[in-house]
Amino acid sequence: MYRNAQILLWGVALSMSALAVGAAVYLDRGLADPDGFLGPAWVRLPMLIAGAFAVDLVPRTLWASRFRPRLMPAMMRERIREHWNRERAVLVVTGVATFYLTYVSYRNLKSFLPALFGERTYDRELYIIDRALFLGHPPPVVLHNILGTDVSAHFLSTIYLWFLPLVPLALTAWLVWSRTIGYGYWFATSQCLAWTLGTASYYALPTLGPGFEYAWLFRDLSPTASTRLMEALINGRHDVNNAVLQDAVQSVAGFASLHCAITLLVAMMAQATLRMRWVSRLLWANFAITVVATLYFGWHYIADDVAGIVIALFAFYVGGLVSGQSFDRHSLRPVEKPPASLENA
Repeated sequence: MYRNAQILLWGVALSMSALAVGAAVYLDRGLADPDGFLGPAWVRLPMLIAGAFAVDLVPRTLWASRFRPRLMPAMMRERIREHWNRERAVLVVTGVATFYLTYVSYRNLKSFLPALFGERTYDRELYIIDRALFLGHPPPVVLHNILGTDVSAHFLSTIYLWFLPLVPLALTAWLVWSRTIGYGYWFATSQCLAWTLGTASYYALPTLGPGFEYAWLFRDLSPTASTRLMEALINGRHDVNNAVLQDAVQSVAGFASLHCAITLLVAMMAQATLRMRWVSRLLWANFAITVVATLYFGWHYIADDVAGIVIALFAFYVGGLVSGQSFDRHSLRPVEKPPASLENA
């Protein structure tokens, strides 16, 4: 039933993996596993899948049984029988494996960008566009003057860095708890497409971002976790590009903004598939604040954010199509199909 989504997921993941391996061979470099704190991939993948299973089963069983051990085995068996059928298991394994391959390939291809294309970037061109759109003023400076550089900096930094846990948490939530299998495939496919298109955008228009290229614009900002992260990325880029670090990645690339793409994608998925309206509103607010933060800290130019939004819209729509969704022209919500018994009546 979800063959199209599965074909696209594995096609994207394997294509990204092939490109990453090909680039590594061409550059005579090894592939880095940037999130390898759990060990090698052959250990981590089963752990991620087992973790998704445990996250669904253990808290639910503890709560439903009121922590009474004699009730737990029966409740676990019932949950496994009702929820963890073959289709759910295939979805979780497919979603975790393909996203992992896509994401690790994305990180390596992003890291290889300076070695393959040199240090030529289009920061000056995008900076000129930004100033023109803000009537001759740099957008970050305008935001600093409006919002201030102390309390707002810490708030925006917190929201911006929330992206890091949001990605795996959102993927797990839709794979494990989506009320229909199709919604899980929709989310996983859209995610993989977004990271892949983001990789392509880095190579189409290499940039660093105003925070790296025009660092003096951000000297008045209070030190935050975001500013410390930017400093670490600058140092990491230098060390990787100059072979000071081995088996590591550099993570500086501006166009397009995948922070904007992924946070928008999560917000649209929440509006389309979740019944809890407050969650959807919260995620839309998260997207809006993230857009402001990308400009405020100099992670991105306006064009980067616009491109990220286009990527999210494309990935959302294509992911929906291959997972069997039908769209209402006037809403993000998919059209609910009637049961098969009624369709054939």
